[in-house]
Amino acid sequence: MKAVIEAVPGGTVTSPEGFFAGAVSAGINARAAGKLDLAVLFSETPCVAAGLFTTSKLKSAPVQLTKQRLDPGKAGAVVVNSGCANAFTGEHGLVDAAEVASLVAEGIGIDPEDVLVASTGVIGVPLPMKRIRPAVEMIIMSRDGGHDLARAMMTTDTLPKETAVSVKIGNNGFTIGGAAKGSGMIHPDMATLLCFLTTDAPVERHFLREVLKRAVDLSFNMISVDGDTSPSDTALLLANGLAGGEPISADSPRAEAFERALEQVCVYLAKLIAADGEGATRLIEVKVSGAATILEARKAARAVVSSALVKAAIHGADPNWGRVVAAVGRSGADMDEYKIDLYLGDIQVIKEGRHLKSGKRAVNKLLKGKEINLRVNLNLGEGSATAWGCDLSPEYVAINSEYMT
Repeated sequence: MKAVIEAVPGGTVTSPEGFFAGAVSAGINARAAGKLDLAVLFSETPCVAAGLFTTSKLKSAPVQLTKQRLDPGKAGAVVVNSGCANAFTGEHGLVDAAEVASLVAEGIGIDPEDVLVASTGVIGVPLPMKRIRPAVEMIIMSRDGGHDLARAMMTTDTLPKETAVSVKIGNNGFTIGGAAKGSGMIHPDMATLLCFLTTDAPVERHFLREVLKRAVDLSFNMISVDGDTSPSDTALLLANGLAGGEPISADSPRAEAFERALEQVCVYLAKLIAADGEGATRLIEVKVSGAATILEARKAARAVVSSALVKAAIHGADPNWGRVVAAVGRSGADMDEYKIDLYLGDIQVIKEGRHLKSGKRAVNKLLKGKEINLRVNLNLGEGSATAWGCDLSPEYVAINSEYMT
């Protein structure tokens, strides 16, 4: 039976049944007084859980703690703060992360081991526990609290990033929701971000892990803002099963629909992150087709979207297509310069390795739009992939030259 996947109006991470959230201003970042900066996501019933984390050798205390607690594949809540990454803070950072989890667990009445932790913000600064301890007690949980959680996660983000979709298969259905943050230090390989995904579908533990990895590879691992990553990267997926029905496993009739819906949520959030890159004025989408394999296509697409030269050219609406093919060439993907086709928007500028005399004025006008589409066909095979990024503007330099001052 065909699945119907639809966006939930005003959807967020608490749209699935049984999820609650709340947030407060704890004053974690003294430079952002009054800003929501501490939030809790909670399920009224225990969840099957999966997670993916930074590939950096430097891992924040919350990442270390949460990875350990996810080993059994279960969770009941997530606590997140902005303004302080609690990274490069040594053993003291681990103690603080564990205490925050314990405070949350005590407040909602669950085992501290079932509380996962995430932090984002300045590296090398300890959590202000004197502010956090009383703030935890002030958090009020509600069914629509996901909107506040999405705002509490923000650092240099200019807008909250959240969505949800409903899935109907005959008389059965479930919902998947999500909230994410990210604006700077964004690059492929578990892109620098926080993302919390929830569902009321009953999902088997091993399948949950597999489907999360595939969805992240198609979305968050295909975005780049500035080529940097952080110690805090965390993507979590919690499933409480309140929608009912048989558990979804790899061979379940509902497995394909669940995976498609999860991909839709992740891609939507990933594009929001790319478009909201620090100082960004344009969203860049790079589609690579005709690669020898999917992995080769991903290499090429990520190389183009992360190229500082391509980003700068897009910012200036400069039709410098040579930067695009140069990025493909250094990506490591197989290519033959006599077979490559390149389109800037709908305008083809390269055909089988030959430069076409496309009108520079038309290309320049196209590159001034808010969304820039670049299409590369390597004409070597069936592999294809899409990546997203943004232009590189002077505002990016301004933001990152004054981040702590």
